[in-house]
Amino acid sequence: MHELAAWLRRPDPVTFPYDAVLDRVHSVGKHFVPPNLLASLDRARATLGTPVDSAGQRLATFLSTALDKWDNRFDNPSYLAFEQLPLPGTGYRAGCPNQAALQHDRLFVLLVADLLRFEIEVADGATWLPEIAPDARITAKRCRLGVRAMRPALARMGVEVEPTSGDPIEVARQVCAAIASDTTPSERLTLDLSALPVSLVHDEYMFMRVLQAYESTFAMVAVQLSAAISAIQRGRAGAAALVLAEAERAMGEAGLLFSIVATMRTEAFLTFREFTDGASAIQSRHYKLMESLCRRPDAPRLDSPAYHSVPPVRARVLADQPTVSSALAAARTAGVLDPELDALLTASMERFEAVLLRWRKTHYRLAVRMLGERRGTGYTEGVPYLDGGRGISVFGAGCPMAGKLDSAA
Repeated sequence: MHELAAWLRRPDPVTFPYDAVLDRVHSVGKHFVPPNLLASLDRARATLGTPVDSAGQRLATFLSTALDKWDNRFDNPSYLAFEQLPLPGTGYRAGCPNQAALQHDRLFVLLVADLLRFEIEVADGATWLPEIAPDARITAKRCRLGVRAMRPALARMGVEVEPTSGDPIEVARQVCAAIASDTTPSERLTLDLSALPVSLVHDEYMFMRVLQAYESTFAMVAVQLSAAISAIQRGRAGAAALVLAEAERAMGEAGLLFSIVATMRTEAFLTFREFTDGASAIQSRHYKLMESLCRRPDAPRLDSPAYHSVPPVRARVLADQPTVSSALAAARTAGVLDPELDALLTASMERFEAVLLRWRKTHYRLAVRMLGERRGTGYTEGVPYLDGGRGISVFGAGCPMAGKLDSAA
């Protein structure tokens, strides 16, 4: 590739030929990138060295994602380019729940809008990722479901779109145009660099964007749970109830994305899945962080692939990080909670647990349809693994509603 060769002669992170490299990777799928291009990208990484500014850091992150298979370290975080994404809980005011909610809404909308943009472009005749493309009926359904999933966040962001057509594709086109008009060049580049499908199967793009949107939600909920723990430790049960309500809302809204995934043909999923071995949702750091902030996982789960796949989270658990359950038990023992606000907090915990159990149930049902008896890509049993985890109590036996929720699960 002459653009990359020219850059190697005069390397500068600001002038890296992202467009040319992305076009080449997208033309074949990351799993099939020619070795000579991978070798050139490896040279670029060596030439870059330790980045000293934001442009260098962005390039280093992109090269790390692009070379994960070359390095034999392909996994879920690299497949979905999480390091490229401004996930809630990172950057400015990282631990602030309000900031995390703002970060989540913007990233969620950008990701879902980009998913719809891709669907619309294909409906308009684009040929990128041409294999097993959906028909017009499915495209229209995805557009309708995607707009529905974005509406709550768009309302909070103050983005109002009055559709001039009843056609779902045209409505989605107008919504995407409104979002694009407010998207910065840096955000557009982030979207471009975080989409490196391994195949040419059309639906892989949708699949990746949905998983990225879910990770954003899990990250946001983890910040809310940390804030709830801090509030409980200070005897502020009402404040804890409020942030748990935000977490419940976010999980409920994100659950709408399952309807989009459900439009994917099993044939499409199994075709691109052949090239994602080693990358599995079991490696979702923020899902496990969210789970472990609710309560300490039982010993068998902590010693299972579920947590061995996320060493930083497991280390936090082993270091006895505080949880909602442990903080609540300590606060009740100390008698520092107002009884009425304690009841309000309990109700918020019940609602959050219910929405998370519902999320697990829907995930399991989709996996049954898509996977059947096939093993998981994270070296798990696949569907049996999900079946074993979907009824695990979120807040544990120490919570007053645990028995009621366990029996309902």
